[in-house]
Amino acid sequence: MKILVINGPNLNMLGIREPDHYGKETYEDLLNKIKAHCQTKGVEVAFYQSNHEGDLVDAIQGAYGVMDGIVINPGAYTHTSIALLDAVKSVGIPTVEVHISKVEEREEFRQISYIRLACAKTITGRGTDGYLMAIDFLLNGK
Repeated sequence: MKILVINGPNLNMLGIREPDHYGKETYEDLLNKIKAHCQTKGVEVAFYQSNHEGDLVDAIQGAYGVMDGIVINPGAYTHTSIALLDAVKSVGIPTVEVHISKVEEREEFRQISYIRLACAKTITGRGTDGYLMAIDFLLNGK
């Protein structure tokens, strides 16, 4: 199985940005954690991070016919981007939405997720372990 892990704006700042919400693990720590998990599961994993909405759309479209699953943390684009929703719907690749913090307990504007409408599952508030749970869901359907 091939999984693409996509991270949106500011996720490259993990460990620096609001550690009370996002923890002290760095982005590099996150990538290494996911790589190690995927290695134990026999999963081929690729990563993409951008602070630009169109680049994220391009990454989703580029996964078509190549990847078996997508794990995406769209960051702030969760709450604003119909373009990401449309991209996920277009490619038809099973996708899991992940958020490190428990967004449902945060600011009111964070309660809206456009991309969720095209995702098989949403995982919030599990820290970076949410990514591993998303990969396991794509592998096992639960």
